[in-house]
Amino acid sequence: MERGSRESFTRMGTLGIEEECFVVDADGRPTSGTDDLVYEYDPPEILEGRLDHELFKFVIETQTPLIEDPADARESLLEIRQALVDHATAHGYQIAAAGLHPLAKWRELEHADKPRYRSQLERIQYPQHRNTTAGVHIHIGVDDADKAVWIANELRWYVPIMLALSANSPYWNGFDTGLESARAKIFEALPNTGMPTYFEDYAAFDRFERRMLETGSIEDRGELWYDVRPHTAHGTVELRTPDGQADPEVVLAFVEYARTLVDALAEEYEDGASGYGQTHRRELLDENKWRAIRHGHDASFIDREMEGTVELGELVDRECERLGIDGIKRVYERDSGATRQRRLLEDDGPDALCESLLLGTE
Repeated sequence: MERGSRESFTRMGTLGIEEECFVVDADGRPTSGTDDLVYEYDPPEILEGRLDHELFKFVIETQTPLIEDPADARESLLEIRQALVDHATAHGYQIAAAGLHPLAKWRELEHADKPRYRSQLERIQYPQHRNTTAGVHIHIGVDDADKAVWIANELRWYVPIMLALSANSPYWNGFDTGLESARAKIFEALPNTGMPTYFEDYAAFDRFERRMLETGSIEDRGELWYDVRPHTAHGTVELRTPDGQADPEVVLAFVEYARTLVDALAEEYEDGASGYGQTHRRELLDENKWRAIRHGHDASFIDREMEGTVELGELVDRECERLGIDGIKRVYERDSGATRQRRLLEDDGPDALCESLLLGTE
């Protein structure tokens, strides 16, 4: 059984970015499934060991190398994206990104042959069979296991902010869901997803992880698919919240926000702050996440004190000023991905919509 350990948490501030994308054809339409890019042809050297299928063959995941200096995040992300696009182009494909591909119909798509995914399909059944989702996962290194768990507890309140800003999946299985991030709701149908509960310390999280493995509830620790989690093998806090994005600037805005947020929370922890995590009811955090799923950029949230409400725009202004960042403000000030998708489909049709989702590399 794959287990992490307290000793994994050794370094503060390192970064890793994982992106799930779609393999599409020359017209930007989802491929029913291909092994070409992962198993049939050797990828560019930088992608070796950093490229794999997700559950469906048309969903592909990349990982950046470990990013030691946050200033290198842009170059690292763009280099990986360019390598993936070049690899796809060389074999007659294109790469697209969104929380869900608007034209993908899960019954028409092939599942990956990897034993891990075959096992999940057998155990989980319908919710996993239809799981055509694609997201962005951001790892931030933390130098102490108890600190990482404390930060993850606190980050639960911030998860809906990032989800609302990233909302980029209004369409699923060929229809408009009326949601801004249908991906988040579809993914929540799986076990061990959504908003995690509060953990007192690393020992409490470790007991939980071990119990889940020992009882056969999960086959490996990677099946704890919560929106935020301490990653006990990488020594990171992992944010698994945003929808997939074609535009690298949007991803980089979330990376900047996640990194500065973790730094600020680490300072609070080191200063002995009690934090809000222990007092935040999961039900109220779930309500904030629902607001992000349903309303995207137009969401308002129950505030961090869990007393009043605050608009997303006000929160973005406050966070940018507090943390000295500006990326998420630029994301907020443009139309959401969901709004753009709806407008493009209505005004210009499916070809324009598919083209807009092609992966950006600069």
